[in-house]
Amino acid sequence: MKSLTTTFAVMFALFASLNTAFAAEAIDTAVTYNSGILVLAFAGFLALVVVVQAVPALISLYGMIKVAAEAAKTKHATSSASEK
Repeated sequence: MKSLTTTFAVMFALFASLNTAFAAEAIDTAVTYNSGILVLAFAGFLALVVVVQAVPALISLYGMIKVAAEAAKTKHATSSASEK
């Protein structure tokens, strides 16, 4: 039963990848980038805003994880000391 499930999963993955390969033939990039330089500059500016906002978020996430790890370490140390 497990090998049958694995076989179906592999077949599904194969057919899903073939579907995207055939869809790539229909994309026309000339139509996509026909909007002009101002539209591309605006999209680039929006991407820059997202990246600039992600940097402080990652720094604060690192700080929160560091504080949580230190708190867990001190809690473990105090519980180990009280057991003796």
